[in-house]
Amino acid sequence: MAYRELITPLRTIMTPGPVEADPRVLRAMSTPILGQFDPAFTHIMNETMEMLRQVFQTKNHWSFPIDGTSRSGLEAVLTSVLAPGDRVLIPIFGRFGHLLAEIAERNGAEIHIIETEWGQVFDQDEIIQELKRVKPKVLAIVHGETSTGCMQPLNKVGKACHELGILSIVDAVATIAGTEVEVDEWQLDAVIGGTQKCFSVPSGMAPITYNERIEKILAARKKVERGVRTLEDNADVLQPIRSNYFDLSQLQDYWGPRRLNHHTEATSMLYALREGARVILEEGLEERFARHRLHEKAIMEGIKAMGLTLFNDVPWKRPMVTCVNIPEGIDGEAVRSMLLEQFGIEIASSFGPLHGKIWRIGAMGYSCRKENVFAVLAGLEASLIRNGAAVIRGEAIQAALDVYEAAGDEQLLS
Repeated sequence: MAYRELITPLRTIMTPGPVEADPRVLRAMSTPILGQFDPAFTHIMNETMEMLRQVFQTKNHWSFPIDGTSRSGLEAVLTSVLAPGDRVLIPIFGRFGHLLAEIAERNGAEIHIIETEWGQVFDQDEIIQELKRVKPKVLAIVHGETSTGCMQPLNKVGKACHELGILSIVDAVATIAGTEVEVDEWQLDAVIGGTQKCFSVPSGMAPITYNERIEKILAARKKVERGVRTLEDNADVLQPIRSNYFDLSQLQDYWGPRRLNHHTEATSMLYALREGARVILEEGLEERFARHRLHEKAIMEGIKAMGLTLFNDVPWKRPMVTCVNIPEGIDGEAVRSMLLEQFGIEIASSFGPLHGKIWRIGAMGYSCRKENVFAVLAGLEASLIRNGAAVIRGEAIQAALDVYEAAGDEQLLS
């Protein structure tokens, strides 16, 4: 059987991830392959680290990507820091807090969980009181919860962790490069990002950053693998990092001046990440954050003008994800299918207790554009009407236009 050349359909992707890749990123991915120890390539590695520090708003030396999807970054940090028996506190307010608990549990940690209703976040003082009570080695927490469109404040929690001698590990996969993630200002010890959301890069890398407090833990657990180990490398380690691939102590030698072979770098993905970070810095962090807030407002006003209600119309809403309550009696999956099949637009459902109850509309990175906002509002209105929903016709686009006109032409970034 002969297979034809791959031709994928064009989509307007308005999910919380993945998002549309920036065309400049796709061009960078077609750059010729270099060997991973070619000086030209190690220069690209160093440049990428420099740019990631700026995106994370940190002076941390160790700011580099893990080869793998966002989950690989979470696993690399937690696996490298947590030894069996270590106590970890995990506040859960959605699906991905449960993921942190799952990873920590599989590494033999002693898990302590506090939970709140999906759609809510924690008062930081509540977390701090629990830190004082539990006295964990690590606080592992999600910053932006993809499943609910909500964002947990962290500016007080990081400082409290430092004062209490606790390490803070933060999942910022869904927020980095789309809204403020001030690693140094908030005194966060390790922060994990992802490429497939606000970076506008295909899924396949997880940018991370961590400070000297984390590095000290890694040094105590470092065991260089046989075959590349030298006489200077300590082979007698009490609790070595259980994973080889996700061993941050060995990855430091790969990303640092030693350039000790660990794995074969995902060359084209690194080109993509470098270009994605460059584009972010070229736009400017504050300008990028403002762009996400502007298009968020247009979506929200359009949804409300249609007569729909928002699930996450709360002060702790994530700017990049708007969650919409599915109208009573409407088949949410039928509407999503029509949007995709008839309009080429993809939005998302949710998980767990919110499955079948809300839609999640993402406006992240390159997908966060005026034409995409108009498309999703128009397509959603038409699909709802076709599926028997009583919506207010013709007002959604007008409400979004009002937002853009009030902002002025200089704000209409595409």
